[in-house]
Amino acid sequence: MDTQMENTKMKKKILIFGATGYVGRYMVQVSVSMGHQTYAYTRPINLAAVTNQLKLKTIQDFKAMGVTIVEGELDDHVKLVGILQQVDIVISTLPVPQYLDQLKIISAIKEANIERFLPSEFGCEADRSKALPPFQAIIENKKTIRRATEAAGIPYTYVSANVLAGYFIHYILFPDQICNHQVTIYGSGQKKVVWNYEEDVAAYTIRAAMDSRTLNKTIICRPLRNIASQLDFVSSWEEKTGLTLNRIHMLEDDLINLTQRLPLKESIPMAILHYIFIKEDETSITLKEDDLEASALYSDYQYTSVNDLIDSNLINFKNIKLSTFI
Repeated sequence: MDTQMENTKMKKKILIFGATGYVGRYMVQVSVSMGHQTYAYTRPINLAAVTNQLKLKTIQDFKAMGVTIVEGELDDHVKLVGILQQVDIVISTLPVPQYLDQLKIISAIKEANIERFLPSEFGCEADRSKALPPFQAIIENKKTIRRATEAAGIPYTYVSANVLAGYFIHYILFPDQICNHQVTIYGSGQKKVVWNYEEDVAAYTIRAAMDSRTLNKTIICRPLRNIASQLDFVSSWEEKTGLTLNRIHMLEDDLINLTQRLPLKESIPMAILHYIFIKEDETSITLKEDDLEASALYSDYQYTSVNDLIDSNLINFKNIKLSTFI
């Protein structure tokens, strides 16, 4: 049997932290679809809180899919160790505010015998990225988790997913902006970006989690058909919709100023936009000898191209009443 097929067809027990979050839900769905016994570690739900209704619905959906739900806090070391001892693979998709909470997971992993840990990454390549201070602080937290994982001698795989395309396509083309024929272009709009559909990122992650070739290495998701500038994307949208969008440019100095004067919570998105669309050409990061490119490593997997994503968003766009544009 081909080594690639052997590595990706093994069935494992996979525990996912942050499972009910944006990226976590994709991880759970893909893990289940590939036949793995999937566990979701989640905080206990306060049924009285209105904000927990979506989370409750997500958990109910997970249970219907056969996912084992484990309720607990990250501070509950004994419980963490107990569940970790039952699984093979641990994937964290904890959100930005909880990045450093992964130190608690690492501490518990040291008392369990797992095969692989994949910390919450799914963005820029932390060890080779430099951003404006609000975003750089997040990158430094990712690096802290990497170094702690390595120092503990835990088998790992890091997944650098670049831009989560589904999220950022909606961010750039808000329905109200589309309806007003307006789109914001950050900087010149010519910097190349690597757009990866969230489900593809999850598929690459689950495959890499049990692949001997990815042990203690970094996976970089850089499919050739997903490399496009913001202007490439907007021009394709215009061609497919027949619309001409009013392009409002936000210059680099404007974004930098916003990161300096806005409250931290609001300045972080501005710093991320600066990193993606102005400062960093994601294709300029040279792959090292130990790096692995996901679409080449799993060439049998049919990933979603930028063009496919535009087409899928176009379906939703066409459902908007024509009168909106008159």
